[in-house]
Amino acid sequence: MSDERLQKAQLAAWVGVGGNIVLTLIKCVVGLMASSKALLADAVHSASDTAGSFAALRSLRSPVTPVDHGLSYGRGKAESIATLIISVLLMIISVEIGISAVKQIVAGVYEPPKGYVLMAIIGSIVLKEAIIRYKSWIGRKLGTRELVSSTRENRSGTYSSIIALSGVVGALIGAKMGWSFLYYLDSAAGIIIALLIVRMGYGIITDSLQHTMDRALHQEDARDMIAAVQSVKGVISVEDLRAREHGHYVIVELRISVNPRITVLEGNDIARSVKYQLMKKFIHLSDVTIHVFPYDSGYPYKHSIDAASKDALQVIH
Repeated sequence: MSDERLQKAQLAAWVGVGGNIVLTLIKCVVGLMASSKALLADAVHSASDTAGSFAALRSLRSPVTPVDHGLSYGRGKAESIATLIISVLLMIISVEIGISAVKQIVAGVYEPPKGYVLMAIIGSIVLKEAIIRYKSWIGRKLGTRELVSSTRENRSGTYSSIIALSGVVGALIGAKMGWSFLYYLDSAAGIIIALLIVRMGYGIITDSLQHTMDRALHQEDARDMIAAVQSVKGVISVEDLRAREHGHYVIVELRISVNPRITVLEGNDIARSVKYQLMKKFIHLSDVTIHVFPYDSGYPYKHSIDAASKDALQVIH
């Protein structure tokens, strides 16, 4: 990914982070002022979307930035642990809101939420949908799968707001019609959203626990990397490729074979080209270690090489 495209993708990710922070604050303040359990639970859901937007932003970094192998390992672990802690906190808060809503229902609800809660929810849905559509458009335009996947995850925030909207509208209709039993819909919506957050948090925790342990990449991902390496001029074959996930990052170690007649300097240039190609195409890579070996002379090359010619120092595919 070029620097210009990377900057556009990072800008879109920052828009998602900023938008979700604004939504979280507005919903929290309005929910407390109006005593709306549905809006408070929706605020917690927006906070979880903020964490997801930060994850997408983390994965968007310049492939040419030097990265320390050991630092990447520790940073990936730390980020997974931080995500786990945040998810647990959000689950605890959502459970507290759910319990409070249950207590409110048991004690009795004698008044609906304030009318401005409705305006806050509608405004949040419009803003949320605008952010999602913008990030999705940028992600498809730039071919950035991190942005596209994060917009799919953030879509649940819209569903959460719709549930909150249903509860508030029902309670306000009850106030208009004199049906006090509809006042309970706001608290009921808060319980449903709290359950959704717990379910989502459980999935995030499970994923974070898996990321804290080293895992080999999927076979199809390894095949894509091998194909990218073999497309580099000078590489005859990829003898071995080992890629392991460390948190949100991937460290690759591979062994390539080159023409045994080339110089050490040329072999080093090929290795640099391979590293650049991989880190340019796979932006989630944090480091690439390459071992260069001479191609086994007992096997024919893909094309015949004239050792006496000037091209003898370069491998031809």
